[in-house]
Amino acid sequence: MIRCVVSGSGRPGPRKYVLFDVDGTLIDAVSNQRRVWRTWAVRYGLDADEVYRVALRTRPVETFAQVAAGRDPGECLALLHELEDEDVRSGVYAAFDGASELLYGLPPGAWALVTSNYEHRVRGRFARTGLPVPEVIVDAAAAEEGKPSPAPYLRAAARLGARPADCLVVEDAPSGVRSGLRAGMTVWSVNAAAGVEGAHRHFASLREAVPHILACVSGPREDAAG
Repeated sequence: MIRCVVSGSGRPGPRKYVLFDVDGTLIDAVSNQRRVWRTWAVRYGLDADEVYRVALRTRPVETFAQVAAGRDPGECLALLHELEDEDVRSGVYAAFDGASELLYGLPPGAWALVTSNYEHRVRGRFARTGLPVPEVIVDAAAAEEGKPSPAPYLRAAARLGARPADCLVVEDAPSGVRSGLRAGMTVWSVNAAAGVEGAHRHFASLREAVPHILACVSGPREDAAG
């Protein structure tokens, strides 16, 4: 039987919890992000490809500082938010293969979303793709510091009533993996040919990870073992 050892004791804890990143992990939003940044760049007369390359590795405010240093960052951010909200309303989204089976297979209260996006956009994307929404969503406004700080994942664990050692983080990006590791959690990476540095385990696709994640949460508990 597949077993998920999350706690430092080397044996199953009383309960396992799963904390998911969203974009790139459950939702395939690459084309949407590229389109939003391209539209944003065109509005300012900037090279769209260069803007997107910078945006991939920096937070929006840092992107603005590099590619549009002479512009008001507040104005830049307002336009970005406007374009992202419009994309949620009209863009085409797809969940990664296995996402629906996975989320519907998890018990309520045993999982959460931890995202650098905003909750209303996540809810919009989940509604468009038919994915269930959990009780706990930690978004960009919910933690004082974003990934790679451990704050977002620690906030999610606290809201679930979980110990960090009993949490499994599923991520696709280096900053998210570092965030989970710094929070003292087990971290698995997905949706890439090679694993993210530091991740405890890697799966080339979310589909491959599905049975392992479900087994992790439904595995034996100490209180049931006698």
